[in-house]
Amino acid sequence: MARMLHPPIQPMLARAVKTIPDGGDLLFEPKWDGFRCLVFRDGDELTLQSRAGKPLNRYFPEVLAELGAKLPERVVLDGELVVARGGRLDFDALTERIHPAKSRVTLLAGQTPATFVAFDLLELGDESFVDEPTGTRRAALEKLTGLNITPATTDPETARHWFTLFEGAGLDGVIGKPLAEPYTPGKRIMAKYKHARTADCVVAGLRWHKDSTPGEAVGSLLLGLYDDAGVLHHVGVVGSFPVARRRELAGELAELITDGEGHPWLGDAVVEGQRLPGGITRWRSTEHEWVPLKLERVVEVAYEHTEGGHPGRFRHTAQFVRWRPDREPSSCGYAQLDEPARYDLDAVFKGEVRTA
Repeated sequence: MARMLHPPIQPMLARAVKTIPDGGDLLFEPKWDGFRCLVFRDGDELTLQSRAGKPLNRYFPEVLAELGAKLPERVVLDGELVVARGGRLDFDALTERIHPAKSRVTLLAGQTPATFVAFDLLELGDESFVDEPTGTRRAALEKLTGLNITPATTDPETARHWFTLFEGAGLDGVIGKPLAEPYTPGKRIMAKYKHARTADCVVAGLRWHKDSTPGEAVGSLLLGLYDDAGVLHHVGVVGSFPVARRRELAGELAELITDGEGHPWLGDAVVEGQRLPGGITRWRSTEHEWVPLKLERVVEVAYEHTEGGHPGRFRHTAQFVRWRPDREPSSCGYAQLDEPARYDLDAVFKGEVRTA
């Protein structure tokens, strides 16, 4: 019987939720801080697929060898590639593994080896588990031996304990999976409870630092998010880089600078209601110049609040967290943002601050 699933497929996704709820309808798991990875094995054929649908085989030969020795002959798994150093997850070391030079890949495979942590089972042998509920998939996953399988619990108190305890090991929070739901590729069925508000944004432009010659040092990066219609909106900037880093960024991003033809924030590509950078406002009587970039880089930023309804923007300057080479720019949408808390304004005036 032929396998039903073939790479690439979209993994099941998560939406941001602030509080771990009470109740027994969720399966909680630690949120690993690595590269999302789907594993497909059919006999001698083994494929590591990124969240964006691209093969990762060439970057992680040690993972291929490990899984080739441990996996059943036919299986499809969902999980995470992680690198551990000094008793903690090290995302920066994992990012360095995405390198074009084979010699560098081989070196790093020995110095900072990655491992695969499994947290879902989609197929085993001739049996598909995609339409099975989370609880059934988890029970089948636990029967596989020799794999790194993520811990799981249905107890909210345990999940809250993990949320605090596992942060010390570099984990990113907790994931909640509805126990009765099937595996739904590309849909935000799961909930994620993270330690801080973060978002993955498209780097769509830059501004040169005001005290430098254009091309010498970056002042800020212009951030974009896609709405449900596929329109890219300007949502804010990330800056506050050290002087040396500003100069490094100028060199790193030089090859992405474009004349702007076809850029979604310029010319005929602009649509009604689209948020754009640099426009005239009541605080600025002239346009704020910026430099368009090819839409190839994704950056994770930390932010406090959003404003402006939908499509909204970050209220304050965002803070650089890390580059995300594992993310495609087209995957950076508004759906990943935490919804800001709503407040009863009359209650605030009365000194009775509460959520609406």
